[in-house]
Amino acid sequence: MTINFENLLGSILGSLDRIEYIKAEDIPNIDLYMDQVTTFMESHLKSTTRNPKEDKILTKTMINNYAKNDLLPPPVKKKYSKEHVLLLIFIYYYKGILSISDIQQLLQPITEDFFGTKGEIDLERIYEEVFGLEREQKDILKADVEQKFKVAQQTFADVPEDKQEFLKIFSFICMLSFDVYVKKMLIEKMIDGLDGTEAAKEKKERKKAKNVDDASQTE
Repeated sequence: MTINFENLLGSILGSLDRIEYIKAEDIPNIDLYMDQVTTFMESHLKSTTRNPKEDKILTKTMINNYAKNDLLPPPVKKKYSKEHVLLLIFIYYYKGILSISDIQQLLQPITEDFFGTKGEIDLERIYEEVFGLEREQKDILKADVEQKFKVAQQTFADVPEDKQEFLKIFSFICMLSFDVYVKKMLIEKMIDGLDGTEAAKEKKERKKAKNVDDASQTE
């Protein structure tokens, strides 16, 4: 079967245009039971899955595991707040490229400093600003994908035509994969460096001092 490469590129770019994120204002301002959380996530993110009829966005087991691994603060009376949902959205996007321990390290400062706060900077403000940046990057991403596609189409010009189709697509996939690999490596290096920041050091000292106080009070 011969692939129409122009149609393929158009389909890819069209998919990028259809990428949407859940706006904070769309998340209910009331606390939700677990079933309501999974239903909400399914209804808003189902289109992002590879196999919408089969793939699950979120399950009860996943949520329990996230709480067990300290990615998510525990619910209050079995109910999850809007901030819980915001964190679950972050986790959903991270889990495709990062380990559970990396996600934990990345989100821990967020939950410690901004979960349940009502100051000038809260979790909702962080969520909206971060995803606003992602939205602005869409045109840059589309241009990058289009450029990689065009470069891939120029490969293997000396190969018999019946082999060219697969090899051109293979070249395109390799270019995209290398891009993902490099960015993943950069992300992991930045996460590894989080413990060395001044804020992280201060938190460790405060936690150490608190543990000493708690120990002395029990003696």
